[in-house]
Amino acid sequence: MATDRALSRSDVKVLTLSALGGALEFYDFIIFVFFAKAIGQLFFPPDMPEWLRQLQTFGIFAAGYLARPLGGIIMAHFGDLLGRKKMFTLSIFLMSVPTLLIGLLPTYQSWGYGAAIALVLMRMLQGAAVGGEVPGAWVFVSEHVKKHHVGLACGSLSAGLVGGILLGSLMSVFINSHLADVLLDWGWRVPFIVGGLFGLLAVYLRQYLHETPVFAQMQRRRALAAEMPVKVLLKNHKRSILLAMAVTWILTGAVVVVVLMTPTLIQAQAGISAVAAFEANALSTFAVMVGAVLSGALSDRFGRGRVLAFWSLLLVASYGLMMWLLPTHPQWLRELYLLAGLGVGITGVIPAIAVSAFPPEVRFTGLSFSYNLAYAIFGGFTPILVSLLVAWHPLAPVGYLAALAVLGIVIGLTFSQRSPI
Repeated sequence: MATDRALSRSDVKVLTLSALGGALEFYDFIIFVFFAKAIGQLFFPPDMPEWLRQLQTFGIFAAGYLARPLGGIIMAHFGDLLGRKKMFTLSIFLMSVPTLLIGLLPTYQSWGYGAAIALVLMRMLQGAAVGGEVPGAWVFVSEHVKKHHVGLACGSLSAGLVGGILLGSLMSVFINSHLADVLLDWGWRVPFIVGGLFGLLAVYLRQYLHETPVFAQMQRRRALAAEMPVKVLLKNHKRSILLAMAVTWILTGAVVVVVLMTPTLIQAQAGISAVAAFEANALSTFAVMVGAVLSGALSDRFGRGRVLAFWSLLLVASYGLMMWLLPTHPQWLRELYLLAGLGVGITGVIPAIAVSAFPPEVRFTGLSFSYNLAYAIFGGFTPILVSLLVAWHPLAPVGYLAALAVLGIVIGLTFSQRSPI
């Protein structure tokens, strides 16, 4: 029995290569924002007002998000018809090549506005790739392991994705510390070239992965979707779509508020220096990785619904404690932010719930459609709403997470009674 409960050597290989590839792909997608200021100076006219340059630079960054839903749905369509592995490998290839090309692009000085247009096209290719990578990776690992390891598999993959953000942050620190003098000459190119080359290495390593047993069995039984998967999905699985979108909303809220927005919020509200805020954020990001693996593993043992309910409570309690205490106890920043990061580990159990919501024949399409649509809506909506609410009350971000925690608790308790998630 103990042997049955343990991950096999094949499972460990799948999880390791999948998490590594996911980390590198997320690094490639996120590294742009860490060097947005340098890119703005290099790809737009030097006499352009600074505010307009930054607006256009972040507009190019946003282009990647706009391409996510379409890219995800197209790749998921073929993933449900042709195989998980093909799309799983294609997604990282489509991310690596544009990343490498960004590092080699001529700047405004050489190409004028053609350089900015080429940059937009590269970002859109990156967005299409990540739109297929994240749901595709969750489906791939969950279909490789036994059912009682799906939570651990999804949690490990989520930890790898978050690890990509941490890698981007560390690369930014390295470049700005050691190549600051040549940043605008060639230093800015290094993180993109490195990311592209390592991504291509991940493409090679993924050749050693095999098609998922679930898809292979569907092929043998000729049980693949007879119609277009998205048509079957919209006709027969509306409830699953709503469930997956709802838990994705919780995921985006946790990541956007706690990981992305909080370093800026605590500088204004608690007088924390930028250096201290981002150092604590790096530690917190590591705690997210630990929490994701832990929540995923515990969901295998105690049930997805129960762990979702518990971790929803942990998320709002840990973040609320941090934002309440920091103005008077700034010396506790690292400890409080570590605990809040552990709360964001809810990102480990959520994909296990979303993956389990769809039958195998439309699983990739269902997860990709729900995840990317919800991320496009709530990922862009959350920063704007929270920024407006902060002007009304400094603890408004806690209130926003509290609302999402209630949603998580309701979903968790409901489905722990009615569903095998």
